[in-house]
Amino acid sequence: MAMTSENEKRLVVVSNRLPISVSEEEGCWRIAPGAGGLVTALAPVIRRNQGLWIGWPGCGEEAPLGQLFETFGREQGYQLQAVPLSEEEVEGYYRGFSNGTLWPLFHDLLGNCRFCPKNWQTYRDVNRRFAEVVANAIEPDDFVWIHDYQLTLVGANLRQMGMDQTLAYFLHIPFPSPDLFRRLPWKKEIIRGLMEYDLIGFQTLRDRRNFVNSATALMPEVEVVTRQRYYTLLRYGDRTVKAGHFPISIDFAEFNDAAQSNEVAEAAWYLHENYEGQQLVLGIDRLDYTKGIPERYLAFERALEKYPDLKHKISLLQVVVPSRTHVPEYQNLKEQLDQVAGRINARFGEQGWFPIQYVFRSLDRLQLLAHYRTAEIALITPLRDGMNLVAKEYCASSVDGNGVLILSEFAGAADQLGRGALLVNPYDIDGTAEAIYRAFTMDLDERRRRMALLQADIRRNDVHRWVGWFIDTLPGTGGWR
Repeated sequence: MAMTSENEKRLVVVSNRLPISVSEEEGCWRIAPGAGGLVTALAPVIRRNQGLWIGWPGCGEEAPLGQLFETFGREQGYQLQAVPLSEEEVEGYYRGFSNGTLWPLFHDLLGNCRFCPKNWQTYRDVNRRFAEVVANAIEPDDFVWIHDYQLTLVGANLRQMGMDQTLAYFLHIPFPSPDLFRRLPWKKEIIRGLMEYDLIGFQTLRDRRNFVNSATALMPEVEVVTRQRYYTLLRYGDRTVKAGHFPISIDFAEFNDAAQSNEVAEAAWYLHENYEGQQLVLGIDRLDYTKGIPERYLAFERALEKYPDLKHKISLLQVVVPSRTHVPEYQNLKEQLDQVAGRINARFGEQGWFPIQYVFRSLDRLQLLAHYRTAEIALITPLRDGMNLVAKEYCASSVDGNGVLILSEFAGAADQLGRGALLVNPYDIDGTAEAIYRAFTMDLDERRRRMALLQADIRRNDVHRWVGWFIDTLPGTGGWR
């Protein structure tokens, strides 16, 4: 990417949450940069042109945001703008419609969907609020990049306000098949909203095709102009819209370098001391019904049934990061995981060995890297996932090059990593059990050959290339190219 110039456009990023954490301790307020792939990817670009990030701060009006944002801007090199939301709005827009309707629908789990008109109206209102904040904050030459399923209608609201800036949108989760998407009562409103962007980005070719097929089937006024390898050009009235697929990634060098540090090596050694003489199978997931953790437990149980020689030689370390624990569905999932892990351990456990080590907590970065580096096998089996960056983080952190990645074919990452990973159908308990045994018995040469393929792909297609690829796909982005 080019260095800044006087005529380079300013990047304005819009997401549900600002890339920060705000905390208060004994009357003292603190602000800290957030973590995650999106922040890692966009921070260097937005900092280079003194850009702006707009989103909900995740706290109430009691926080002195003006002072905190001023401090953040001085330290990080880009500005923040808050979209204030009431608790009622968070409940209806975020928990209700975004996570209670769009999230399960877009992950092919129709049975978990709640179609509530009141939540839909709140979603529309909050998207309008975001658009108003954006409209008041941007300048004529800004490039506005809006992110994810919570904000599909922001672009349409900006157009209604007369904004003609370049607008781009990226969906980080899957886009469902036309047959599934048409179950949404407000499907046409969502399509119309998305068609107001100049560039719409998806994780995979499958997601892009699902969107194009849904748009053309539901709205005859949407026409396909041309289909290229990485994008489809659509006509919508007097507008031309580009829909492309851009698989997001990680900063390979950052993970690989950090995993080789002495601190991580020491933490990894202490961790594996608890599993001496065993291969460690690692699962790391946020608590969510899309991640396939109960199915993973059953597959591991089936592997122990079919292959008794695994006993005392293998353990599944499942880390579940708490999430949405106030939601009944997630509370029930947590209870289910407790019960299934307990039952399997009671069935197969013996003195000095329990097959499943189940940890319900977050890991700091040092411990996360130590877990990645320690585990001989990663078992990453979501029922559906937009990409799944844990798979890429594990491979980047396998500094000895001998880790084996078992990956769900329904993760977006499978399209890129299929040559080196063992792909499984998480609903196929026997097939996943066989993959576990195959990984356990895989010789060192094959392990290293497969991991070399995985690491080469992730290193080549890292998160910085993703940002450049997305931005350069859109004409008129100035000094970025």
